Amino acid sequence: MSHKFKVGQHVRQSRIGYAEPASVPGALFVVVRLMPEDRTGEVSYRVKSAAGERVMREGEITLAS
Repeated sequence: MSHKFKVGQHVRQSRIGYAEPASVPGALFVVVRLMPEDRTGEVSYRVKSAAGERVMREGEITLAS
């Protein structure tokens, strides 16, 4: 699977991942690194916000308008 987003693009969290119960949908992030596929075949991204950095799966983010 190829990456949908590129380094430097602004993205928003579209849904909360299973490991992030305190996350806020709609939060703004910038992509800082492309990560490889996980066991399910979904790619991930290292993203950064004012609150810090974290990893999110491609299905959890959308391009910010």
